[in-house]
Amino acid sequence: MRLWGRKTSVNVQKVLWALEELGLDYDQRDAGGAFGGLDTQEYLALNPTRKVPTLQDGELVIWESNAVVRHLAREHGGGVLAGSDPAETARADMWMEWFQNNPYPHFIALFYQLVRLPEAERDAATRDQAIAALSGHFAVLDQRLSDQPFLAGDRLTMGDIPVGAALYRYYSMPFDRPDLPALAAYYQRLSQRQAYRDTVMTSYDSLRPAAA
Repeated sequence: MRLWGRKTSVNVQKVLWALEELGLDYDQRDAGGAFGGLDTQEYLALNPTRKVPTLQDGELVIWESNAVVRHLAREHGGGVLAGSDPAETARADMWMEWFQNNPYPHFIALFYQLVRLPEAERDAATRDQAIAALSGHFAVLDQRLSDQPFLAGDRLTMGDIPVGAALYRYYSMPFDRPDLPALAAYYQRLSQRQAYRDTVMTSYDSLRPAAA
């Protein structure tokens, strides 16, 4: 199994976290960002979108991070991440889709405003709009997690991976966060997992703009 993608990409971190949770052997190759390599003919033959991650699993090549996580969970997880029954799988799927289509765009907008863009290019209104939208969406997560430890039920599933992959940066970026105690407790539970610490709780300083 071979994975292309830089370890500082949140989308690549989703896949790395799933691979580690499942204890799978894989070869990770840096690509994208400062590493480049996405415009080579070799890579384009694997992934015409010129993005990461891309996973090669035997003869199968698959990209789009959530699709890769689902594949790993269903084909290699023995129910560990995919869900032990159809209802749990459906709930995990639901939260993956919800996060990607709702909080994620605002999370990325905030990350750019607080981390990736040079100071001169940052916009306070864009930042504040992202914080407000993200706070509203994360209140939904807080409510969901108020009476259960994980999003699909009482154990970690693939439904937790997109959310969890964003939470380290959410909690380490410099801004005033709303008081969401259930979400904070959930993040603490995730941070106790070795696979999460090894793949998600890693430095993103290389993504900051170079000093003028």
